[in-house]
Amino acid sequence: MKFLGLVPNWIATSFPIIRYVFMGLVALSSIALIVVTIMQDTKEGGNNAITGVQESYYSQNKGKTREGILKKLTIAFASIIALSIILFFVTIVIENAF
Repeated sequence: MKFLGLVPNWIATSFPIIRYVFMGLVALSSIALIVVTIMQDTKEGGNNAITGVQESYYSQNKGKTREGILKKLTIAFASIIALSIILFFVTIVIENAF
């Protein structure tokens, strides 16, 4: 380690543990994202932005349906993966900076 007393010892020793936690979080979130993606129904007809289809009352309030919950879970797991990877590399940069 290259900390040379600039960072407290407990922080210097915790970076490898934190990286293992981030790697585990990415692995678990990736598996969950795969499962949630497989559970989603396929849509025929393309995207609303491309086709110009107007949203109905049902499509505006489908956040409580199975489709809406799976969509929210997909976004949540993808966000967890992205944030964990960014923080993983931030710990590497911080460790190598000192």
